[in-house]
Amino acid sequence: MVQQVVQDNSQEKDEPLRDDLRLLGRLLGEVLKEQEGDTTFERIETIRQTAVRFVHEADSHAREQLETTLNDLSHENTIALVRAFSYFSHLFNIAEDLHHSRRRRAHRRAGAAPQAGSVIAALQRLKDHAVTGAQLQELFSYALLSPVLTAHPTEVQRKSILDCHRAIANLMNRRARADFTQEELADVEKGLKRIILTLWQSSEIRSFKLTVKDEIENGLAYYRYTFLRQLPRLYNDLEDWISRDFNDGKPFELPSFFRIGSWIGGDRDGNPFVDADMMLHAMRRHSAIVIGFYLEQLGKLNHELSQSSRWINASPALLALAAQSPENAISRAEEPYRRALTYIEARLHATSGKLCLFLTSPPVATQLLPYTNKDELATDLAIVAESLISHGSKLVADGRLRRLHRAVDVFGFHLAPLDMRQHSGIHESVVAELFERAELENYHDLDENSRITALLRELANPRLLRSPFQPYSEETAKELAIASMAARIHQDYGAAAIPNYIISNCSDVSDMLEVALLLKEVGLLGHNDKLAVNIIPLFETIGDLRACGNVMQRLFAIPQWKQWLASRQNIQEVMLGYSDSNKDGGYLTSNWELYKAEITLVELFKKANVRLRLFHGRGGSVGRGGGPSYEAIIAQPFGSVAGQIRITEQGEVIASKYTNPEIGRRNLETLAAAMLEASFVDHNDIGNEAAAYYQLMEQLSQSAFETYRRLVYGNPEFITYFQEATVINEIAKLNIGSRPAKRKAGGSIADLRAIPWVFSWSQCRVMLPGWYGFGSAVKAYLDQAGETGLIKLQAMHSNWPFLQTVLSNMEMVLAKTDLGIASRYAELVDDPALAQRIFGQIRDEWQRSVDMVLAITGSGVLLGNNHVLARSLKNRLPYLDPLNHLQVELLRRFRAGEGGEDVQHGIHLTINGIAAGLRNSG
Repeated sequence: MVQQVVQDNSQEKDEPLRDDLRLLGRLLGEVLKEQEGDTTFERIETIRQTAVRFVHEADSHAREQLETTLNDLSHENTIALVRAFSYFSHLFNIAEDLHHSRRRRAHRRAGAAPQAGSVIAALQRLKDHAVTGAQLQELFSYALLSPVLTAHPTEVQRKSILDCHRAIANLMNRRARADFTQEELADVEKGLKRIILTLWQSSEIRSFKLTVKDEIENGLAYYRYTFLRQLPRLYNDLEDWISRDFNDGKPFELPSFFRIGSWIGGDRDGNPFVDADMMLHAMRRHSAIVIGFYLEQLGKLNHELSQSSRWINASPALLALAAQSPENAISRAEEPYRRALTYIEARLHATSGKLCLFLTSPPVATQLLPYTNKDELATDLAIVAESLISHGSKLVADGRLRRLHRAVDVFGFHLAPLDMRQHSGIHESVVAELFERAELENYHDLDENSRITALLRELANPRLLRSPFQPYSEETAKELAIASMAARIHQDYGAAAIPNYIISNCSDVSDMLEVALLLKEVGLLGHNDKLAVNIIPLFETIGDLRACGNVMQRLFAIPQWKQWLASRQNIQEVMLGYSDSNKDGGYLTSNWELYKAEITLVELFKKANVRLRLFHGRGGSVGRGGGPSYEAIIAQPFGSVAGQIRITEQGEVIASKYTNPEIGRRNLETLAAAMLEASFVDHNDIGNEAAAYYQLMEQLSQSAFETYRRLVYGNPEFITYFQEATVINEIAKLNIGSRPAKRKAGGSIADLRAIPWVFSWSQCRVMLPGWYGFGSAVKAYLDQAGETGLIKLQAMHSNWPFLQTVLSNMEMVLAKTDLGIASRYAELVDDPALAQRIFGQIRDEWQRSVDMVLAITGSGVLLGNNHVLARSLKNRLPYLDPLNHLQVELLRRFRAGEGGEDVQHGIHLTINGIAAGLRNSG
């Protein structure tokens, strides 16, 4: 009876979502009927209803009817159906996001306890653990929290389509909150239909290859949508909450620890289109966006701060600013704030002309000197604030002005810290050529110890290896030009503009010292032992993760390195790769090796008296380290966060998290809450059980690793199956990024980038990177340990957030897997016997994994403890399943040489629709 009440209550809560879906579905149907005709509309509606009946009622007759109807569709009707179901998936995402926001507002209105993942809840937990304001102040003195946008592509949508999605979301949000008349409601619906009509008449996917400049613009959009406005608001709220709860109401000054980073325009690993000019272009565009935002806010402040000197006494410092203003109109004679702001605007215009070259000339005749750095601008804004406070206008100062002042401190004139990244093999080639041209030893022939000796010798020598009189290869010249550009950007935009250099495939100490040598060549590593850029190793493979402690230990034994770290607050950042470690070793082994690596690094750094900052290279999908951010962060080993964490934000996850400002604010707050909790509270305190838990995880990991490697790398038939039973080759032709799908030419899994690897398995509904190997590992253990072993695993799951997170994410992808649909992709393989052998292994391992997850969690069905996600998935399946069916048929036609470009375009449309339905698919 209680369960029935809960269910009914849940049904009632979800009624607004159903209303929204009915509205959007009706409007899409009207557009479809008007644009494609009654016959096409009725055919698609029949398919939709049949698919709903099959999914919701498990009607086997409906499945047969559905497959027959889909197979008989003409090409024109196929494309119309694909577009209709794809657009409904996107509309469903919009409605679902709106509903989540609506439920959170209802939760707050009801005065309920703060939800997990909110900053208020995190601060309450800190108070419960007796954390003091002084401890928080100490943490923030060196803290850094930074989500980093990357151009790793799984976002299929064009920006113009995403803009339409935003417009729909805004109208739906207004409709949900406003008290409209019938006429006003009709007008909103007309606006929604107008946008849906525009969408229907637009191309959903790009007909051209993205350039790096396109990717830069796409990334910058999220600063305009969310970051520039929402991050300062979060800072102000956090300051006020800490002041109230930890500082006896006294002001709490919060350093700007939360910054949004970017790789776009600085990451050249495998991307030949990123060079010195592109990096400068990225920085100029960054500068144009942020200075344009400051000018917009100053303009609004100019309208707001109309205080007259007849009624207030501005401070002498404010009057001094006003006296320098180029604004001499008599109407402004009694308005010192407006004249002071005009002075600030004029200097900012001059700054834009110097730095970004994208903004118009100042709208005033008098040219003033540009700001030398962000601190000068912040000082002028502080003068305005202090003057307002001096005559009782703190409430005014705490509004837009306070947010702008914080924005200047966070974003500076560079907007986003831009990371550089390159593969270690490129650095080795460049250093070898520098040695050769300088007539030093043959660097390629040296062993690791000899390389370290030679590099340290040159790093201690004040002379440069590079000579303007020497010819260099194209690759070396390009790398040296990029390093030189980084030095120039430091001079023009400040050191915060390019603070990090990441080394992909870093496996030894010499990989780190090679970058140090390149930085020395351009003055970013000085003879005063001042290192201007963090040198960050990226440990990606299973082997690299296992060796990372040894590499860092040998690095810290070098006195010069410790001296350089002293100039960087004694902080050493280490990046951990989730995607490639998963592709290398499978889901369970990747997660366990990452966890072990963190424990190793925490202990090592503590002994070396160096602060550890971890940079988590996570993707959107579970197979690439994805999953809920809050749970992922608090599941880290204690000591691995300690106020410092960076996390990549990639692909379609960026759009889903940060396009909508309200959702974006929630996601930013979640990161801050998780960082605070993980820094002070040991969620993974498993006490005396740790050794036993770790031993069992090691056993399971090794078994899962062997199962995964045996299929993916040990079976020569597997690559054929993968290429023929997935859309990997068609994805390579889809215009979703500027970089190639492979790091180098070759037909092996090792040559393939992790992103298309995971994306391909998502499309065919197998999700193999998110679970394969787990079932065999647990079953082998239980066959040996019996019921006692299961009880032990259940206890581990109950007590250990790490295992809870691993299994929760795995359960999600197991639920999204559909082997009935996957079997149809297997039929695309030319050799049926080969297909059956490989698919049979996949099918059997999926069933074992499901059985083992359910046994450990004690749930009767997948997602039994996550009703929201289960509901969402069930509502999406009627639109997903037909898209998969049609994708298989289009692949069959295209590979048989039928239809050519039209059919290929249809395949790309199905990829878009399936990605929308699955959401975190890449």
